[in-house]
Amino acid sequence: MSQETVAAQDMIARFAQWQAREPASVAADATYGNGEFLQGLMERGITPYMRIGDNALRKNNPLYGPDRFTYLPENNRYRCPAGEQLTFVGLNVRNRTHAYIGSRKRCGAWPQKAQRTTGQYKYLAIHIHEPARQRARDLVNTPAFAHSQRQRREVEALFAELKNQIGLRRLRLRRMKFVREQFFLAAAAQNIKPLVRFLSQVPEPPVAAPA
Repeated sequence: MSQETVAAQDMIARFAQWQAREPASVAADATYGNGEFLQGLMERGITPYMRIGDNALRKNNPLYGPDRFTYLPENNRYRCPAGEQLTFVGLNVRNRTHAYIGSRKRCGAWPQKAQRTTGQYKYLAIHIHEPARQRARDLVNTPAFAHSQRQRREVEALFAELKNQIGLRRLRLRRMKFVREQFFLAAAAQNIKPLVRFLSQVPEPPVAAPA
């Protein structure tokens, strides 16, 4: 997992300890949409509002993605759109996926083979945490997902202000207590700006009551 994901897991754990409850949902960009992080959210009962980085599902990919194949739990196989079955051959530890392949004879004889694979037979890689990934995919087109992303943009705007306007692109001090002090000073400066705007508002003159 990326360092951002590891940090997010730590923040969720500290939030749960502080509030004595789990957060209801987590909204993030596709950087956090990996199977391990999503699996952890599912185990905690947290709703994930983030996109999944599926290379096979990109719009410009001419090949069939995993969504075109049907899982057969009774024999742990996948069925392709032509009705042929792909057999489980093992676990790819490096990519954290379950591997399924079809035979050369069946895949080579299929008229639409070019839409399915560029090799001699179809190789289908299914992530070991695919149920958690599919859960995140199902939430993408929901109104709750759109609402969460609007809220996320508001938070991202504050981080952009810290970096671009206040100059907090890198920390200038070492040791955690000094880092925390620098960040608190930057956050205080950021909070003073809306306070000044609020206090500088000219009150509207009272409207006289009709006689």
